[in-house]
Amino acid sequence: MTGPLEGLLVADFSRILAGPYATMLLADMGADVVKVEGPRGDDTRSWTPPVRDGVSTYYLGINRGKRSIALDLSDEADAQVARRLAERADVLIENFKPDGLSKYCLDFDTVRESNPGIIYTSITGFGSGAGKHVPGYDLMVQAMSGLMSLTGEPDGSPYRAGISVFDVMAGNHAAIGILAALRHRDATNAGQHVEVNLLSSALTGLVNHSSAYVAGDTVPYRMGNAHPSVFPYEPLPTADNELIVAAGNDAQFRKLCDVLGIPDVADHPRFARNADRTANREELRPILTAKLSERGALEWFELLTEAGIPSGPINTIDGGFAMAERFELDPIVEVGDGDRAVPTTRHPIRFSETPASYRLPPPELDEHSAEIRTWLEETDA
Repeated sequence: MTGPLEGLLVADFSRILAGPYATMLLADMGADVVKVEGPRGDDTRSWTPPVRDGVSTYYLGINRGKRSIALDLSDEADAQVARRLAERADVLIENFKPDGLSKYCLDFDTVRESNPGIIYTSITGFGSGAGKHVPGYDLMVQAMSGLMSLTGEPDGSPYRAGISVFDVMAGNHAAIGILAALRHRDATNAGQHVEVNLLSSALTGLVNHSSAYVAGDTVPYRMGNAHPSVFPYEPLPTADNELIVAAGNDAQFRKLCDVLGIPDVADHPRFARNADRTANREELRPILTAKLSERGALEWFELLTEAGIPSGPINTIDGGFAMAERFELDPIVEVGDGDRAVPTTRHPIRFSETPASYRLPPPELDEHSAEIRTWLEETDA
């Protein structure tokens, strides 16, 4: 068995990041994903640098496990191939502008007529209502959702996150929605339209900040690396580098003070409870940093971890992978053989009975056209 989704056919009409990330997760779990690309291919194929063997590493990172067919939907013959694929698919996922596939008879209502069990998944920027005319790009949503107003120093400019965080979040939400809809189909034989949009993913993903506004009528503001409700929960300087210290409750703070050799600080009435520490953080911070300056970040990391206090060094990406290797998470998997072998990041979920599988390297454009067309013709017969 190749995974819990073995036997599931996914017609992937998406491109760039959110959709391809979702379908890669499904492919890892055993689904047969057919990546439908335009004649020029997914835009991320040309998003360079960096590259590996002339191919964009951006593309390589989110497209393993798929077969590729290039179709020009403006050509009726190719559009017919696309429609035949949609008729046979368990899942169709697309991120065209709302109603963008209608002119090719690949919209939900049309596909459902011939395939009533289809789980038709649409990813947009701002939904299919009043915002459907607005293009959806992660950077725009980071700005429009409020995330950028929370990112950066208090007296500095707003900053974007270092990754397209809401594209990834929307991709995860799409995968969750697909799995839930498949569960419903198992019980009823009925398909449905699953809609995900970046702005809604962003607002739910802002979690405590969203709740501060919705439930507390409070508009959060930029605090640099500080947390609005917990202290210490931020980078603090040591003898060499900064170290994340995350004492999220009173017991952890007491342990922190014990390791730092300042146990009396945990009993001080201005610091004894989290609410007190948060209110008096400017007074407490220099007390902590004075002790942390006596050792380096990695040495403190070892001591604090041994004491059960959450902490961590601030790594570059290579350091992050090294840390995962240290913790035996095996973060890198190689997909493909010989010249086609590509190192990629391991699927994030561990299954005890149906582990993720990595069957195919990221496909070349139109690599599997002949076999897909032949299969469609055979099933038509």
